[in-house]
Amino acid sequence: MNNLSTKHRILITNDDGIDAPGIKLLESIATEFSGDIWVVAPASERSGASHSISLTDPLRMHQLGPKRFEIVGSPTDCILMAMWHIMTDGPPTLILSGVNSGGNLGEEVSYSGTIAAAMEGTLEGIRSISISQTRQVGTVADFAPTARFAPDLLRRCIELEQWPEGSFININFPNCPVDEVGQVRVTHQGQRPGGRLSIDARHDARNQPYFWVKITHPRTEHELGCDLAAIDNKDISVTPIKMDFTDYGWQRALGGVLS
Repeated sequence: MNNLSTKHRILITNDDGIDAPGIKLLESIATEFSGDIWVVAPASERSGASHSISLTDPLRMHQLGPKRFEIVGSPTDCILMAMWHIMTDGPPTLILSGVNSGGNLGEEVSYSGTIAAAMEGTLEGIRSISISQTRQVGTVADFAPTARFAPDLLRRCIELEQWPEGSFININFPNCPVDEVGQVRVTHQGQRPGGRLSIDARHDARNQPYFWVKITHPRTEHELGCDLAAIDNKDISVTPIKMDFTDYGWQRALGGVLS
């Protein structure tokens, strides 16, 4: 057994649900790093749940096997349940969230339940990594790039000696054949133009209105060095994200005007 296997206690979660193919892949990859793996994940898909917590509804838990639990709640709820109810004999040393079916790039970071689980882990002082496999909207994810390149990349991240307090790592794999995947790029968070989300209004069989949130990804040029540009180039994007949202430049400017 290698040093990583004896060192880490890993908690795995996602926002696609405990039966999603991505979390099963991540469980398989995690066995290369640890023999102490716990899975605490939503009972059903909670994509877009962001960093929500269940304050007005009770949480329901079902144990599906040794160290394997489903929670009727959000990804953030899953982290809280793991930390404060399930893993009471010792907290995890590492949280892995994913593998998400679809990218978590640019502004999607603020919507994603996958990202939110890593955020909550970070707030609890635990090293956390979110992992996503990009795909075209409306298609099924091909996890082959993640399966091929995630084990080595995660190992390198896990072995990092320096990990800033209050930060986590967001990894996205490109949607392309394995032999077309480029290199690992350490990126910053990009941003798509507005209008990506809209409302699709419909009527049911009784002529009552109902609505879907519609997502489109218009093709645009992205700033070099950002996560979106890396994925467009078929590279693997690794983005360090900090939980401190403060705009320090504006803080100084506001201080001069308002203080």
